[in-house]
Amino acid sequence: MKQTVLFSCACGLLAAALATAIGCAGAAVGPNIGPFGYPIPVTPYLQDKEEDAAWERERYKRGAVVMDPIVPGSPCVAMDPPSDDEVIRKLEEVRGAEGGVPYLHETQRNNVRIVKELMQDNVDAAPRMYPLAGPCQLHMIRYKCTVYFSETERRGWPVPHTIQNEDAQEVVYIDKAHLHRVAGGSTASATVPSQSGSFGY
Repeated sequence: MKQTVLFSCACGLLAAALATAIGCAGAAVGPNIGPFGYPIPVTPYLQDKEEDAAWERERYKRGAVVMDPIVPGSPCVAMDPPSDDEVIRKLEEVRGAEGGVPYLHETQRNNVRIVKELMQDNVDAAPRMYPLAGPCQLHMIRYKCTVYFSETERRGWPVPHTIQNEDAQEVVYIDKAHLHRVAGGSTASATVPSQSGSFGY
């Protein structure tokens, strides 16, 4: 009987010690910086903003691309058309739908369709000297991107209502440019392709 009571007391003391040692309670290791030692909540909006800025710097805001010289008689192909991700990011600058306040003001896009048209494709006839690149010709292209989508806008205050636009559309223009080296390293030996020029659709 006495052994059972002692065993029960020992178990109770062990349980109490474990309960008080859970988490950071009673921790006295390291400097005490007062209220700044507690975690401060940060809105996910700021985190998403920093990640978007890093994504755009890595893919769309790097230095100019320097390509090989234009060979006489060969087709002069421009850079690839803008990706859907680039078009949507450009659309966010014009007609933002990201963010909002839940249950107060939210905007959603669905059924997105993107049509890309090449509007301009020009190569400079006279090459110029560019720092760190030498004599080059500037190749400029412009794309007209028409975005068709259905938009749903929900507002929860002061009068809760929902606005639906099934035939929404927006036009954004994306400019791209790259350099072509001049063959022979002289500005007098530049080649202008016969198909260069601007044309519209």
